[in-house]
Amino acid sequence: MLGIIGGSGLGELEGVEGARRRAVRTPYGRPSGALILGTLRGRKVVFLQRHGPGHTIPPHEVNYRANIWALHAQKAKNVVAIAAVGGIRADLGPGAFAVPDQIIDYTHGRISTFYARGRGPVTHIDFTRPYCESMRQRLLRAARAAGVTAAAEGTYAATQGPRLETAAEIGRLERDGAHLVGMTGMPEAALARELGLCYAALAIVVNHAAGRGAAEREIRPEELRIVAERAAGRVRAILEQLVMLNGD
Repeated sequence: MLGIIGGSGLGELEGVEGARRRAVRTPYGRPSGALILGTLRGRKVVFLQRHGPGHTIPPHEVNYRANIWALHAQKAKNVVAIAAVGGIRADLGPGAFAVPDQIIDYTHGRISTFYARGRGPVTHIDFTRPYCESMRQRLLRAARAAGVTAAAEGTYAATQGPRLETAAEIGRLERDGAHLVGMTGMPEAALARELGLCYAALAIVVNHAAGRGAAEREIRPEELRIVAERAAGRVRAILEQLVMLNGD
């Protein structure tokens, strides 16, 4: 089964047949909202909105452990996370798509492991390649099949939020080698790895990062929403192609 985590670029998943809501509890509390189970193009999917109903949960308050555990408990072996991001690299402007291959984590204070004290021995996961390569390649093939151009690589800088970054901070991220900036990539990716899920992200660039391009002086949040809404149709087209490649 394919698990889909909706972000700012995908508040709802249209076209799911036989959709049913399932409220669940996990050993780590409640996930962001009810799971939506059904079929898309005849394949089983489970959908979870990361920010909850009405987009009310800010990135630093998302219960990432409960979200990932809930998908795992529904037997979702493969997970694609939709993420709205800012573009640092010049060619990644508003409306662009990317399938990142690396992450730099700048978040703090988030519970980032299932192996916390009292829940088993200290466990170190390999995170050299933070995204599942087979899922990344399927995403890229799905994008091509949907007629959407997507950058085949990129480094995602995960920042704390919920505020947007300063121009100086973006300059630092660029010097560190980041191409995209968002607020939800971690610890989501690491938690998926701990549970053995094949996880990758589909990033939708909704704005130039602070101090870059049209955002040289300021970023207008209302414009980010408009770009995300315009991209939603292409996101759904990619997902429809992806489920055909998922293999279960």
